[in-house]
Amino acid sequence: MGFIPLFIMLGGGVLLFYLTVKNALQRKLNRQKELLFNLNSLNPALGIVVGESTDPDRVIQQLKQGDAPKGTTEKALKIIRELKVNRIQYNELLKKAPYHFVGKVAGFQPI
Repeated sequence: MGFIPLFIMLGGGVLLFYLTVKNALQRKLNRQKELLFNLNSLNPALGIVVGESTDPDRVIQQLKQGDAPKGTTEKALKIIRELKVNRIQYNELLKKAPYHFVGKVAGFQPI
């Protein structure tokens, strides 16, 4: 038998790690898109395109300039906070050493 079972086990471990990290990164990206969609459906006048990266600070300025009801503005601010937290978590995860390698191989870019 020799080293073959060891190499198979090592390859399986690496593959499982790759799939787990890729799944976690993809969930963060999907959450970002979902939050942008929710923000756009809450206030379509902001002109947010879900496929593009949106600066939350710019959206806050647009909310302050617009004439939106107070309840809508507070819901939008909550969603923007979640956007910021999700973006920071995703970018920090991509900076960490083992996740950085998986991100490079899978083609993930910082938000």
